[in-house]
Amino acid sequence: MKKIIKKTVNLDLIGVNGNAFVIMGVFRRQARKEWWTQQEINLVIEEAKSSDYNYLLATIENHCEPKDDEL
Repeated sequence: MKKIIKKTVNLDLIGVNGNAFVIMGVFRRQARKEWWTQQEINLVIEEAKSSDYNYLLATIENHCEPKDDEL
């Protein structure tokens, strides 16, 4: 699966409620914290919603890259 935009957010979806609306909300909040534009967020969300739940989850996951905070 291709990325809609060439950015990721620092987000690990493990442990997040599996409800599609919760997943999109968590992604949206983190993207805003990382100064994504509303247009960038909307592009990812709209693509994620264009098919079924599995596609939504894969699209959101494709734009998440948890970063290791331990150095």
